[in-house]
Amino acid sequence: MDLIQILSGVELFEGLSAEEITHIASLCQQKEFQDNQVVAAQGSPGLQLFIIQEGFVEVSVQRKGGSAGKVIVNLGIGQTVGEMSLIDQGLRSATVKAISSPTIVQVISQQDFEKLCEKDTHIGYVVMRNIATDLSFRLRQRHMVDLIG
Repeated sequence: MDLIQILSGVELFEGLSAEEITHIASLCQQKEFQDNQVVAAQGSPGLQLFIIQEGFVEVSVQRKGGSAGKVIVNLGIGQTVGEMSLIDQGLRSATVKAISSPTIVQVISQQDFEKLCEKDTHIGYVVMRNIATDLSFRLRQRHMVDLIG
């Protein structure tokens, strides 16, 4: 599947025009990972967004006390990880590693994305709205789980 087609299906970019998706594609840098290779480590600076183009990654969180990490989710083609880095550049809250060979990931740096948004505020608005919608959904879901017990 080509990059434009994948980006067009990414929820984070929902609502962008074909031309705007092309601008996003121009920011992408392709990286290839092999099975069990770390894409991003928990606690490292969050300066990039990752879009899976081929293969699969596993997202896990290290438990307190240094015991084995807990797998949170597996992600595949068209899914993203690291969206929060576009906002706050905080430390990574989880480790992401490839679980297939090859795993091809498109990387967008926070700095490059910010520059694009300064030039085209509509792109920035749409992506930030999509991030806010996703966060709102997650918070509501978490709240419901807490209420139910």
